[in-house]
Order: sequence, then C-alpha cells, then structure tokens
Amino acid sequence: MRYVLPLLMLAAVPAHAATGPFFSLANTNFTVLIAFLIFIGVLVYFKVPGLLAGLLDKRAAKIQDDLETARRLREDAKTLVASYDRKLKEAKEQVERIVANAQIEAQAAAEAAKADLARSIARKMQAAEEQIAAAEAAVIREVRERAIAVAIAAAGDVLSKQITGDSAGALIDASIAEVGKRLN
Repeated sequence: MRYVLPLLMLAAVPAHAATGPFFSLANTNFTVLIAFLIFIGVLVYFKVPGLLAGLLDKRAAKIQDDLETARRLREDAKTLVASYDRKLKEAKEQVERIVANAQIEAQAAAEAAKADLARSIARKMQAAEEQIAAAEAAVIREVRERAIAVAIAAAGDVLSKQITGDSAGALIDASIAEVGKRLN
C-alpha cells in the first residue's frame, strides 16, 4: 500500500487547470498532492491506520467468537436432539411394555374370572344336588313314617279285633317282664 499511492499520483493525468511547472504552488495538481500528503501524515500521526486495524481485528475476533458460540450451540442442540430422541424411543418402548403387560394381565384376569365362574357353577350344582338328595331323603323318610303310621294303625286295628281282655292283660304282663329283664 505504501508504494501504490505514489504510483497512482505519478500516473495521474494533470488537469486542464494546472498551470506552470509541476513543483510550483500555482500548479493545482501539486497543491492537491501536498494537501493529500499532509492529510495522510495527520492520519499516521494520530495512528488512525492502527486504530482501524485494531477495530478490524476486534471485529474479526468478535466474529470468530460468534462462530465458535454458534458451533457450540449447534453441538449442544445436536446433543439435546439426540437426548430427546433417545428419551422418546425409551418412552415408546416403555409404553409398549406397559401395553403388553396390561394385555397379559387382562388375559390372566379373564382366565381367572372364567375359572372362578366354573368353580361357582360347580359349587351351585353340588349344592343343588345336595338339596335334591336331602329332599329325596326327606320324602323317603316321610313315606316310611307314613307307611309305619299306616302299618301301626292297621296293626292296631287288627290287634284290637283279635285281642280280647284276658289276652291283653297277659301281653301287658309279658311286656313288663321283658322290659324289666332288659333294664337290669
């Protein structure tokens, strides 16, 4: 950059208003060149190029920091997405396990209910059979008792017609004697 500026100034075509020799203050090209060199000197004296370079370096460093931050955030985002994907996969697997367990438990509960119903029906059938057997036994007992009562009544009628007063006394005495033997 140091050598480009003087070359450009030498290559410049003098303006039409320039008069006289080049190194005279009457020549506008020379006057503009001196003003430009003074301006450049003032900029260099106040270290403007260094300030501009520092500002550019700071801006470059800030841009670099921003890029690093963006890379870090991108990596964090990738990690976070991977974590959420993993958690989603685990949640889906857990839901599948819960549904499978619920189906197994529902099937087991249905089978247990069927077994309970079968046992209940068997108990009720057995209770009904026992009631029928008890009713049959009661009917048979009632028929026997009725038959015994009828037989006793018929025997009483037959005996009352056949037994006379003397034979009845003898039978009573024999019965008392028999009871006495058995009690002793």
